[in-house]
Amino acid sequence: MEKTASKSSQVEINQFLQYVIPSFNATKQSGADGADHIDPATIRGLGPDQTLVLINGKRRHQASLINLYGTRGRGNSGTDLNAIPISAIKRIELLRDGASAQYGSDAIAGVINIVLKDADDELNVNSTIGFNNASPNRFLPNKIDGFTYKLALNYGAKIAKNGFINFTTEAMSSNNTTRPGTVHREKFGQAAIKNVSFFFNSEIPIHDNTKIYANGGFNYKNTEAYAFTRDPFSERNVLEIYANGFNPLITSNILDNSLSIGMIAEFKEWNIDINNTLGRNNFHYFIKNTLNATLEEKSPTDFDAGGHQLIQNTTSIDFSKYFKTKSYGFNIALGLEYRLDKYKIFAGEEASYAAYDINGNIITSQTPISDYKTYNGQIRPGGSQGFPGYSKENEVNRNRSNLGIYADTEIDFTKKFMIGAALRYEYYSDFGSTLNYKLASRYKISPKFNLRSSFSTGFRAPSLAQIYYNLTFTNFIGNTPTESLLIANNNPIARSFDIDQLKEEKARNFSLGFTAKLSSNFNATIDTYFVSVIDRIILSGNFDASSLGFGVDNVQFFANGVDTKTTGIDVVLNWKKEFENSYLSFDLSGNINHMKITEIKNKMLDKETFFGTRDQQFLLASAPNSKFNFSINHKINKLKSSLSFTHFSKIKLIDWQIHKDLNNFNNSESERLEASIDNYKPKITTDLHFSYQFNKSLNFQIGANNLFNIYPTKQNSFTDSGGLWDATQMGTNGSFYYTKLNLSL
Repeated sequence: MEKTASKSSQVEINQFLQYVIPSFNATKQSGADGADHIDPATIRGLGPDQTLVLINGKRRHQASLINLYGTRGRGNSGTDLNAIPISAIKRIELLRDGASAQYGSDAIAGVINIVLKDADDELNVNSTIGFNNASPNRFLPNKIDGFTYKLALNYGAKIAKNGFINFTTEAMSSNNTTRPGTVHREKFGQAAIKNVSFFFNSEIPIHDNTKIYANGGFNYKNTEAYAFTRDPFSERNVLEIYANGFNPLITSNILDNSLSIGMIAEFKEWNIDINNTLGRNNFHYFIKNTLNATLEEKSPTDFDAGGHQLIQNTTSIDFSKYFKTKSYGFNIALGLEYRLDKYKIFAGEEASYAAYDINGNIITSQTPISDYKTYNGQIRPGGSQGFPGYSKENEVNRNRSNLGIYADTEIDFTKKFMIGAALRYEYYSDFGSTLNYKLASRYKISPKFNLRSSFSTGFRAPSLAQIYYNLTFTNFIGNTPTESLLIANNNPIARSFDIDQLKEEKARNFSLGFTAKLSSNFNATIDTYFVSVIDRIILSGNFDASSLGFGVDNVQFFANGVDTKTTGIDVVLNWKKEFENSYLSFDLSGNINHMKITEIKNKMLDKETFFGTRDQQFLLASAPNSKFNFSINHKINKLKSSLSFTHFSKIKLIDWQIHKDLNNFNNSESERLEASIDNYKPKITTDLHFSYQFNKSLNFQIGANNLFNIYPTKQNSFTDSGGLWDATQMGTNGSFYYTKLNLSL
């Protein structure tokens, strides 16, 4: 991890892994509400919630946020990897195969295992200072923004004999970036983040064959992102407060903490691991520089808008033993796991969600239309502009439990041939049981060439957020704001629209690959994969809600809406030559990926409304066709340098013009579709890094990410972000220049 970090300017894990793992994609969002504050990340183009994250081999809790609007991972809840400080990480392991038969829900795309540092005699201090080029059309900036600094400290100490405790504390601040917007969004750019973390990892032997361990951490994140612009002469503005209109500011306080405690013991040659892991993510919205238009000139300009929380507690016991016979050996692992999930939506202050009539009373279904407040004949919407708060009716306090039992074995028939098998049964209190299996093999064709393959079934349980999340919000369709209601899946109204109760996603995963050491200098790893997922959970389009009497224009639902098939290949090639006082290496890594929607399960509902062309393209764009990174690394004496080129493939999105009246396009659907297509051409970015080791203790690094200030293809004013670009995998911040100072004692 430290070696790779020395060739990177990234200060957060998601963006770091973007350039390290070929099929990993994490994109900074803009204009996407909560997703501006917690970045969605995917592997192999599957959903953010279809990759399981472990810390030291134990399940990491997910975020309480569910992604909405025009964001990657739309309708999904992922894990906030950026809540884990990079300075606490020793290494990151990636299991690319489907692994539900071993680890349970969420492991359809694979498993990321983050191993925390265990050094017991070191003090490491590092600092990073950087900024972005705020001039999109210039190689050399004439203005800068996104000023970033990070200070991190890692310290390890011995405890008793062979025990240790390792602490990490990290503080980071990154300012907003502002890029060319449109009349619909003047403040287009990346959210500002202030982040403080504390993590620890420890082991303490208590007997010859027994030790207790604990790890966990605390992360506090304060963020702020601008929403779409409110025009001055609009029913959404009050001229007495904002004479020139305003840009609402969505801010959040996010608390993320975890604690894992366990004991490892040996009994009659069986290794026993007993563990309990507790995790919590609390996301609280505060809306500033805003107003409630129905309060007119008496409106406050900031609101507590409420939020959501997810708590997960996992208790497990695992047994493993290696058996050796004369002809072969085999390993057996058995385990039992019980998990409790608790999900909550909590209300904000009344004025953040309520609409008031001309008498100052909250508007209900009984309020006569003549008592509604209007501006130029248009009804004023209630709630805080930018993000309406959660009301008492939105409040949720739900929980569920699940019990899992698994068996996993690997048999070494010979020194060359291994076969593995796993079986896992899980029972969920809210939707029932599921049984999954996995078969894997490895064959050493030669000492330098290994062939491996696997086949597995998998599943992902619908998250509590997907089942119970509900909110009335302002949705911008092009430049037109509309009031939308996202109805909880368990609501009877969902049944009236023929939306079934959510069930688990099911998957089949096949992979075939090899590793080869073709010479003392050259290594190659190639993996091909095929993943079929049925009943993927999606967020539907907008259905007409005018007949429901709720005062909203549209309703949306979560539904098991589509089946997909994803095929691809990961390639990693490394060549390194060492000389007396130097070395030279070439690294090529890449991913080619193709996702296909095989069925849309709209039943009798209108297909274009349920999951139309635009929504389909959002899903497909989460699986970019390819990404390749080629780097040249050189060291001579105390100086290291790295030059990297990253190729991002083309991406196609459908913008809001697809919902414009056909009269604007000569009554031609094909002409409207053509006008709605946003084509993002392939782009190559260049990173350059230098590092100088002054002595054993002091290292200085300087460099630039996206050195030549390359941007995605410029679009028109109908993007979901409200700017001239949507959130594509290469990002919209341009060049980032930085320096790092590392001190080791």
